[in-house]
Amino acid sequence: MRTSPFLTSMKHSISRFATAVLLGAAAVSSFADTWPSKPIRFVVPFGPGGANDLVARAVAESVSKQLGQPIIVENKPGAGSVLGADIVAKSAPDGYTFLTPAAGVVTNAMIRPKMPYKEDDLVPVAMLTVSPSVIVVPVDSPIKDLKGFMAAAKVAPGLNFSTAGTGSTPHFVAEMLKLKSMAKIQVVPYKSGSEGMVAVIGKQVDATSESSAIVLPQIKGGKLRAIASTWSRRIAALPDLPTAQEQGFPNVVIGHWSGVFAPKGTPVEILDKMNRAVDAALKSSELRARLIPQGIDPIGGTREEFVKFIASEKARLGPIAKAADMKED
Repeated sequence: MRTSPFLTSMKHSISRFATAVLLGAAAVSSFADTWPSKPIRFVVPFGPGGANDLVARAVAESVSKQLGQPIIVENKPGAGSVLGADIVAKSAPDGYTFLTPAAGVVTNAMIRPKMPYKEDDLVPVAMLTVSPSVIVVPVDSPIKDLKGFMAAAKVAPGLNFSTAGTGSTPHFVAEMLKLKSMAKIQVVPYKSGSEGMVAVIGKQVDATSESSAIVLPQIKGGKLRAIASTWSRRIAALPDLPTAQEQGFPNVVIGHWSGVFAPKGTPVEILDKMNRAVDAALKSSELRARLIPQGIDPIGGTREEFVKFIASEKARLGPIAKAADMKED
């Protein structure tokens, strides 16, 4: 039986398509095998000197040793980390540009009516660290613990609580404390967590919650009193400080985490290589000795674990942002 010209043409087309797919896969595999062959860029969506910048630079130095290429850290602050995130989201997905953001990469979309990029334009690669939030009061405050804080907050006129702006981690801590309680906590937004902390030291406000990396020197220097940490376990650098959960507040759980993201379309092989390099760096005794004394917990783990963490943060924090009617400043 003769094969029709149409079927013959179809077979040739399918064969050419299959060949093209195989060649494309081989090209991607070859590219991933030789990656990295030049310096890599870590974009920090905050200014220099903060906790996120500190972590990014420490990790970049260690990861560069794992990969055999320099990692250049660039600070691109602005719009609550949206500017830096947008730069990376629109970068070439070639494995040479990564974002090292904080929780804003998840929460910004909850409080902003418009975003310049889609959430799935940034792909989770690896979790870096968590700097647990520490709730602090002036060192001579009569408040000694979280139960004492909540008791004082229920008496008129309540307490003032400084934050690093709408949607910041301190803002979420304040709303978690207010949620389902009769506490009168007035949120007072500042431009940064450092400014909010200084306001507590100067007694312009009654309390705040800020990254352990930021407040630890002030606690040890006798300028602030820590009354609770807000992560799921105690801080290694403050082992005697109980968590909010231990003090009877199971829903007050949040930390200043940081991670690595890549532009959508970056080859999976490269994502996996970067993840393994980050994980190995965070397990190294050298990097751990550098971070842990500053109140920063190295995390690492697989890409899959980071993806699950991001999803759980979205599901957990979204309802809080909605209940508090959080809107961008």
